[in-house]
Amino acid sequence: MSNLDTQFSLPSDPNQVEKVQPFVDEVAQRYCLSSDTQGNILVSVTEAVTNAMLHGNRGDCNKKVSISLLRHAGALEVRVSDQGAGFDPAAVPDPTSPECIEVCGGRGLFLMRELSDECRFMQNGRTVALRFNI
Repeated sequence: MSNLDTQFSLPSDPNQVEKVQPFVDEVAQRYCLSSDTQGNILVSVTEAVTNAMLHGNRGDCNKKVSISLLRHAGALEVRVSDQGAGFDPAAVPDPTSPECIEVCGGRGLFLMRELSDECRFMQNGRTVALRFNI
């Protein structure tokens, strides 16, 4: 079995986000994941895909969002990539800081960082790699 277990892409149509759940359900079944881990993956990947569609690809249905699953020793890594210009994740304010509590935005990144065991950004912010220990 190669490290790259699964790869697929979706058009940047918010109606396509619903395809994340069957993907995560299949991953959970294949790797006998706990319901907590399955839930963390579902929320994190859903946020990553939504951000890639809306912010990365700016809702352009001609652009794709790619999702790939890699198996590592003791971990799964899900990578979500868009075809946008990228961004600086460090420039996104912490939504839990007092001055940002009532401001929209940044919560998806916060959830991805909190629910995954590691959250890395690559390709100038066009790809997020979410690692989950299993």
